[in-house]
Amino acid sequence: MKKINIINGPNLNLLGKRETELYGKKSLDEIISECQKIANDLNIKLSFYQSNSESEIIENIQNSNNFDGLIINAGAYTHTSIAIHDALKVLKIPKIEVHISNIYNREEFRKNSFISSSVNGIIAGFGTDVYKISIQSINYLLVNHENR
Repeated sequence: MKKINIINGPNLNLLGKRETELYGKKSLDEIISECQKIANDLNIKLSFYQSNSESEIIENIQNSNNFDGLIINAGAYTHTSIAIHDALKVLKIPKIEVHISNIYNREEFRKNSFISSSVNGIIAGFGTDVYKISIQSINYLLVNHENR
């Protein structure tokens, strides 16, 4: 069974309450429940992690070697954290960056991602479905890698 770690950064614990016009009305728990259904169909075990602390996120990334893939929504740290970039760069498993909103259709400072160059792909702008899409995308990367 494949294992995927999904890391969520600052303020994502407030999904469903915070700026619902941008991020929707689903809570993180509801998103996790939807993701579990897709993961079960794909025979994938998911681990979800959320922290508002940059150092805790970095430690979680560094401890992800026992996973087959990683999905990260670094929240605001996307635009500020070279340390998260560096931790992701060292990790040698497929990685996908996700954003609920289209970061390229927002404030100028959100258009710059420090982590994009250290991941395999980016999924943004599809609301909370980015998580489900990213699980399917990681699975695609893993299956195609196995068949090489």
